[in-house]
Amino acid sequence: MKEILINWLKKQRRRPKVARLPLRHNRATAETPPASNIKAELFSVDQMERYGQRLARSHKLATHKTPYYLLKRLDNNEQVLTDSCRRLSNDKKNTMTPAGDWLLDNFYLIEEQIRVVRHHLPKTFGRGLPQLTAPHNCPRIFDIATEAIAHGDGRWDAESLTRYIAAYQKEANLTLGELWALPGMLRLALIENLRRVAVEVAQAQEERSLADSWVTKMLESAENDPANLIIVIADMARSNPPRTSAFVAELVRRLQGHGTMLALPLTWVEQRLAEVSLTSDELIHRFNQQLAVSQLSVSNSIAGLRQLSEMDWAEFVETMSKVDQTLREDPTGVYPLMHFDTRDNYRHVIERLARHCSHNEVEVAQHALNMARIAAEDPRNDPRTHHIGYYLIDHGRAQLEQQLDVRLSRITRIRQALSQSPLLSWLGSISLLTTACWALLLRHAHQTGLTWGLLILLFPLGMVLAQFVISLLSEITTRSRSPQPLPRLDFSCGIPAEFRTLVAIPTLISSKPGIDQLINTLEVCYLGNAIKHLHFALLTDFNDSPRQQHPDDVELLAYASQKMNELNAQYACEGPSHFFPVPSRSSVE
Repeated sequence: MKEILINWLKKQRRRPKVARLPLRHNRATAETPPASNIKAELFSVDQMERYGQRLARSHKLATHKTPYYLLKRLDNNEQVLTDSCRRLSNDKKNTMTPAGDWLLDNFYLIEEQIRVVRHHLPKTFGRGLPQLTAPHNCPRIFDIATEAIAHGDGRWDAESLTRYIAAYQKEANLTLGELWALPGMLRLALIENLRRVAVEVAQAQEERSLADSWVTKMLESAENDPANLIIVIADMARSNPPRTSAFVAELVRRLQGHGTMLALPLTWVEQRLAEVSLTSDELIHRFNQQLAVSQLSVSNSIAGLRQLSEMDWAEFVETMSKVDQTLREDPTGVYPLMHFDTRDNYRHVIERLARHCSHNEVEVAQHALNMARIAAEDPRNDPRTHHIGYYLIDHGRAQLEQQLDVRLSRITRIRQALSQSPLLSWLGSISLLTTACWALLLRHAHQTGLTWGLLILLFPLGMVLAQFVISLLSEITTRSRSPQPLPRLDFSCGIPAEFRTLVAIPTLISSKPGIDQLINTLEVCYLGNAIKHLHFALLTDFNDSPRQQHPDDVELLAYASQKMNELNAQYACEGPSHFFPVPSRSSVE
């Protein structure tokens, strides 16, 4: 009977495979590109460095605009990940694989990272990135990030990434926008990798569940109705179950150890696998390897997402930026000492100029540097012209734009013209709009007939219109103009000796209690800013008087000096004198 059943099962014709339906809630269409090849050979740090140069030589930039699909791909990845995790969480009968546990336990982190990507990589930003030609058809920095994740199986570190990007830039410079976009692109690549593993893990879990259901039916039939066992096996054969490692491993694991009664399905499985030159032992070994690989890939990707939030990307961008390296050659030596916000503002100016001329960002920075060097060679020039920032954010900007042949829009040129004479622009705009409103009122009054009552009413109405015009212009100016931060030096690690600073507080002294209050205020200021090479002073003067000096002036000034000396003695352990009385000329003459 056993041989007859086996021969019948072998002769059964397989049913044609039906196309798998798309995942639930999956709205992927032809607009969504295929998944990136996020799995590749593992490279060491040295191999990644060499690969970076080869990758740069293989990249070809597109000369025309290409579709920006990364956000659509992100939406699709989110849907697939959500669906895969839902399928995993709904399977409560079978033991979850380690990779599945990692996905479910860290799904909140994946959702958070997806929100971060949407916030930092809007569509308008992505379209400004250099694009690659076919077959990539994606931003260049995305392909760079994808390769880094693919050759590390989701694992990356600061040293490997730094050497990889530095090697790439030996062949082709990356723009500032690309460097700032790298963290977001790495997140996209890691999410892409998690999507790939999630689909594999969810599929394997469903196949294990399918195997478990057939084994459960066989065990129930063998226990309750042994004669019906052959029918159950025949039903499983007609269903054409998958010959995957997950299905076979679970089926064999459940069937082993139940004696000769369930040896028939094991024999059928071995014969099915023999048709494709496989054995159950090979598939079980392959499944165990897949479990380990999937767990490692998920854990690496989750750890990589966490590491992205811990890395100082501002320092990374400055280290990798060729523009920053050029600006640090500032003839005055001031640029490296500036605060990060100021240096970043300089770089953004270069980025904007490069968009409106035929030069790249490094060439724009080099032009500004050359102009500063030429100015520094002539000592008769204003010392401000020796600094590279003079040609980026000051009056030398027009010279730089002329040299670069910058093609600005008409609106931008109007804004620049208005910003050069802000007071005249403000008063002129108010006068123009107010005059226009008055002209409309007078025209309307003339058409309807001008009366004394209407004429009297026009004056308060004109004042209201003027106030409305001022409020309207203030609102427009606030919304259309961003504040221009003043350049500043970086004193986050303290004030160097060459920049010793004195904070002078001008004040009037009239009585000893008033002096005590001033001394207390000065002490609070010092305690809140106890920085080396920072000193405080009271710039004192006396109340108005018909006489130049009063008998009490000398006594009050001596009392203020005494209190200052007491403060210096109190904090003498923290360095030299921090407090100084500075009398005005009128108090000492």
